[in-house]
Amino acid sequence: METRLMRIFLLLLAFVVSGCTPDTTLRGDPLDVMFLQMMIPHHEQGVAMVALAEDRASSADLRMLAAAIESTQATEIGTMKSWLTSWGEPLTAPPDSHAGHGDMRRTNPSEISRLQGLRGFEFDQRLLNVLIAHQDDAVQMARWQSGSGAHQEVKSLAERIERSRVAQIELMKRFLDQV
Repeated sequence: METRLMRIFLLLLAFVVSGCTPDTTLRGDPLDVMFLQMMIPHHEQGVAMVALAEDRASSADLRMLAAAIESTQATEIGTMKSWLTSWGEPLTAPPDSHAGHGDMRRTNPSEISRLQGLRGFEFDQRLLNVLIAHQDDAVQMARWQSGSGAHQEVKSLAERIERSRVAQIELMKRFLDQV
């Protein structure tokens, strides 16, 4: 009996020394999983939109903001995919799985197609309007997650998303006043 307790103690000590601790939440909470599965394609769509600014935007400030958004959202996508993978959850939800709670918030693909045909002042104005609405959708999803999620790290990400997207929206509104 004493040998068994010693083995358990040594195993726990090895986890602590290695920086790992036993985790009883190896599976994702359904609400956290749903949030991540919705936010990943939302972010991917945002990245696709802001990538267009590199060679279409007339405003250097808008190009810089777009590059920052692209970098931030790409990093967040990696984090969200990592969590889902570590929980053994799929990166995408089955079709129509979000219909019961208002469906997935996304920008109409025709808006993105429209952006692809614009340049200069027209592009700047249209991108800002579309992106403000797109980022507001992210804010709404993040607020929902902050109040209903189970994993603190996912809730913390949602809180960061909310704060950063609100700040981006305010900045984009100021850009619109200058366009």
